[in-house]
Amino acid sequence: MIVRNLLLLGLVVFSSSCGISQQNSSKQSDALLSTMDPALKHQYADTLKIKYDKLLGKGFSGGFLIAKNGEIIFEQYSGYSNFDKKIPLTAETPIHLASITKTFTGMAILKLWEQQLINLNDPITKFFPNFPYTNITIEQLLSHRSGLPDYTHLMDPPKFKTVKTKTRRGKWIIKSVKDLSAKPYKQGIYTNNDVLNFLIEKHPSPQFVPNQVFKYCNTNYVILALIIENITGQDYPTYIQEHVFTPLNMKNTFVFNEKTKDRYLPSYNASNKIFNIDKYDYIYGDKNIYSTVNDLLLWDKALRTDAFLSQKTLELAYAPKSPLEKNFQNYGYAWRMTLTPNQEKMIYHNGWWHGNNTVFARLLKEHITIIILGNKTNHNIYKGRHLFSVFTGKEDTTNLEQ
Repeated sequence: MIVRNLLLLGLVVFSSSCGISQQNSSKQSDALLSTMDPALKHQYADTLKIKYDKLLGKGFSGGFLIAKNGEIIFEQYSGYSNFDKKIPLTAETPIHLASITKTFTGMAILKLWEQQLINLNDPITKFFPNFPYTNITIEQLLSHRSGLPDYTHLMDPPKFKTVKTKTRRGKWIIKSVKDLSAKPYKQGIYTNNDVLNFLIEKHPSPQFVPNQVFKYCNTNYVILALIIENITGQDYPTYIQEHVFTPLNMKNTFVFNEKTKDRYLPSYNASNKIFNIDKYDYIYGDKNIYSTVNDLLLWDKALRTDAFLSQKTLELAYAPKSPLEKNFQNYGYAWRMTLTPNQEKMIYHNGWWHGNNTVFARLLKEHITIIILGNKTNHNIYKGRHLFSVFTGKEDTTNLEQ
């Protein structure tokens, strides 16, 4: 076991490869709290309530939380965890985080790096010798610069194909017809190992040469989850539970997978139609963590101290790894960011899966956190970061991806 002594605000916090203690994690998180003037807090809350109603209205189903300095300013729950049975959604209802899951996968990888169990320049073939893409590194997976093809576009081929044919009048046209030869990679529900085996066996063409450009790709984080398993000897759900969720007291958070299929919590489209489990629902690392807004606030607090990673490592994660895009967006290690001129850098990650729309946005210097988790399709959720203006006085008009 690797033991490190970290000095934080006069407290000695013991961190090890087995995780951190709940007691010390709580002390570090509490150190963030600062007593806000009650009148100012009430003013913020009133303004946020008005903006919340205007932004999400009656159609929102999910959890909503905004905190400053670790102190919750506004919190709201609406809708149902089960629309058919009319079961109200509560503060304890876990919601699929979708791609916010990548923040856990990425930070777990950086934890292994801090423990000197991996090198960010390690090639993927070090862990999987048969991996056909020989010049891709961990760092390129973290920053979405690997060029790997996206498994969600390949493992189930299109059911229709485009053909050129003649009309009765002899005119050539292009039309779509059913492709009877199209077959999925396998029957049943896919797992992470299926993704790996598919890449090894089929070796689909990469999207580009590694480290050439940024291209968001879920395959990167599926492979990172497998690397965690390869290094630790634990399956990803168990490792994340024991080394992140339990130490940080995230009681309503878990990784959904084949072993926990009885815990499936469905999401819904805008017409309240349910999304059932599909072929990609057992794949984790890129998605599949369920959590609550309060548990995500604990994750936010841990990342504002040395409770999980050193601040030096977090600064590395929050540093842009690609040329700045025209909309001022960039990507570090497992985190998106906006670098708008004359405004504080926003660190965030959004998510989408089935009917789940999620936002986890953070202004680190201002210590402001916005968390919105929805289990019913509602694209207004992605406008939630505009609420930073309540505290900063600066309007954000950029359009962020889902």
